[in-house]
Amino acid sequence: MPASPDRAELLAMLTALGDRSPEQVPESIDSMALAWLIHQVEERYGLQVDLDDAELARITSVTAAEQILRERVFEAADD
Repeated sequence: MPASPDRAELLAMLTALGDRSPEQVPESIDSMALAWLIHQVEERYGLQVDLDDAELARITSVTAAEQILRERVFEAADD
């Protein structure tokens, strides 16, 4: 199983949404950015990101996305 994406990789994925540099990507994640990020993770890693509503609601920042994806998607896939 591949390692979960780190902050730099998540920022790189988000740069394509709005054609911006990593420095221009805000820390906060709105619903559009979250949908884009989940799609990118699924495409790049060949995984299905199946989070419940509570987990999705917790992803309000790049930091939260990194943590929740690691804990709920990548570590769960290792089991």
